[in-house]
Amino acid sequence: MTTTGVQRSLRAAPAGTTAALAVELEDDFSALAEQGRILQGVNGGYTRAEVEVTPGESKVEGDTATLEVIEDTRLYYPDVQEGDPEYEEYSLPHSLKFNRTPDGQWLLADDQAQVDTTGPAPSTQITEPLDATAEPDSEDEGPKPPAASTVQPMDTSVEEKAVMAAGYNYGKMASYADKHWRNTNSDYRVYGNDCTNFISQAMRAGGWRATSGSVASRRDNRKWFYASHTWNTSYTWAGAENWYWFAAKHSDRTRVLNNIWQMQRSDVLQADWKKDGIIDHTMIVTKRSANEIYMTYHTPSIHNKKLSTIRAQYPRAAWYAHRT
Repeated sequence: MTTTGVQRSLRAAPAGTTAALAVELEDDFSALAEQGRILQGVNGGYTRAEVEVTPGESKVEGDTATLEVIEDTRLYYPDVQEGDPEYEEYSLPHSLKFNRTPDGQWLLADDQAQVDTTGPAPSTQITEPLDATAEPDSEDEGPKPPAASTVQPMDTSVEEKAVMAAGYNYGKMASYADKHWRNTNSDYRVYGNDCTNFISQAMRAGGWRATSGSVASRRDNRKWFYASHTWNTSYTWAGAENWYWFAAKHSDRTRVLNNIWQMQRSDVLQADWKKDGIIDHTMIVTKRSANEIYMTYHTPSIHNKKLSTIRAQYPRAAWYAHRT
């Protein structure tokens, strides 16, 4: 399915839905239209969408049917310059519920998009991010430095970043994210909140070596290692707050940037949604242009989303940027 232009945006619920769902959808469409208006002013928004829906398991019990589907969507950007991403893309599971009417007609009664709200949701979903729970540390790490500035400088030139340095291959870090943003690497397990696990995988692909470690030291933020089970893997591997302390304080592999717009390809951005001192989400830069930065992450699975869009959707967050 392809939709093009603001004029074709849905404002009324489609046919084939229950009355209750129709009311809910119309509210959602109004909220999305307002969000689209805001994004159009920020960076031009989107010009069209391409949506592919893949059906999965289904079940019928009496007058109720459920169907699991995967939505794969591309949201196309306006005025794309040579070498820049043409679109943001995401993959999102849905659980659909249908009710059978007395005359035998099946109506869509519910659409539960399985959005994990610890990360920035797809631009087609209206959600507020939730705080993640930090894993306990082995010691008090003290206060963080101030969050990065979000003011975009007039001079958009940034420090050039080498493809390889200090034994690390930054191109491989970003390429790993490009490859596995949707199709997870079977060499690793998937966590319920998978964003930092995904970033650790990308860092490892680019040359980060695991530290020594054991079950006894897995809570130690000076350790970073992956093992066969969660109970013998370090908290820093998959915990956003713990990863911050390993990377910024203990690893000597990153340095903190004082402005998010200084980031380059393969740099890492973390978010504290409610400014409560606990980092909730981790993302990687997969593309940098003169005026935009494109982020990729898990939970949910999103590729090449504009940083300016994320900032507009979550203006109250605190941001921590790492030069890898």
